[in-house]
Amino acid sequence: MTGSSLLLAVSVLVCSAVSTAGFVAKSMAESRSMSSRIQVAQEIGRPPTFLDEDDDEGEDAGVTVRFLDEDDDDEEDEDDKPSQGRQRWENLNPKIKQRLVERGQARAIANKNKREPRDDKKRRMMMYFKEKQREKKIAARVERPLGFDERVPLTAFFPGMEVTGVVISLTNFGAYVDVGSECDGLLHISQLTREFFVEHPRQVLSPGDEVTVKVRLVDPELKKMQLTMLEGQTIVDAEKDAEDRIPLSEIEVDDELWGELKRVTDFGAYIEVGAEVDGFLHYMDHPLWADGMHPSEFMSVGERVRVWVADVDNTQRRVRLTASRPQHLPGPRREL
Repeated sequence: MTGSSLLLAVSVLVCSAVSTAGFVAKSMAESRSMSSRIQVAQEIGRPPTFLDEDDDEGEDAGVTVRFLDEDDDDEEDEDDKPSQGRQRWENLNPKIKQRLVERGQARAIANKNKREPRDDKKRRMMMYFKEKQREKKIAARVERPLGFDERVPLTAFFPGMEVTGVVISLTNFGAYVDVGSECDGLLHISQLTREFFVEHPRQVLSPGDEVTVKVRLVDPELKKMQLTMLEGQTIVDAEKDAEDRIPLSEIEVDDELWGELKRVTDFGAYIEVGAEVDGFLHYMDHPLWADGMHPSEFMSVGERVRVWVADVDNTQRRVRLTASRPQHLPGPRREL
């Protein structure tokens, strides 16, 4: 081995020994630093963290480890002051606070209702509808002018007697009027007016209206009384009138009858033919009808007409009439 080679080998060994010694020294220093930090943490009662294990990276990253003591509590109390939004809320007027809370609650309920099941929503809407109907019914009640102890029996009333009453309630077929008797009188929809066709009594009357009516029929045994607002209405005795009327079972199709027009509507006229019920004549079954004409142009109340029975419904107690003679009926023979 030459001298140069020997010198090179010695240099390598010296460098290795120096680097090994430096690494060992650095490791021992780190171990002592770690021990000291853990000891300090244990003295102040704080558990060790990851910041205690890697000091070099913490120094390189600029991380500062801070240990709190009793003196720092005052600084934390100063940082815990209420925020600006909290201060604004506390300074608001109590009424404004209440309004904001109610608005938020209503919005929350609305959002909840959007997510509720269909069956629950349907049930809730039905209950709401029934409650509104009940409130409407209560609001529509009319206070009666007399108590039940001050009322007059039906025997004190007679057909044709003019009385004053208060409309209590409305139905699809008429109105009930309190005239001070033991039971309310029925003012049928056909007895309201002759000026136009009344589809519902609300077109003429309202609950609480004071009206002047005439007694049309009265039956103390059945506790029934019928009233009318029509002028010139014929008043008849109910018992005698029922005996003289023709039962529906004796009326047949194509029977020829004479009758008097009692009421003209937009669809035709009601005719008194002496039966248990009035017959109805549709405007298209009248021979004078033309396209575009109103029934009142060729029919008038009180007019006597000859009609034929077109149909009889014993179940619904209806009689349909026609003013045109059926073509299939045999006519008078002409002798040439």
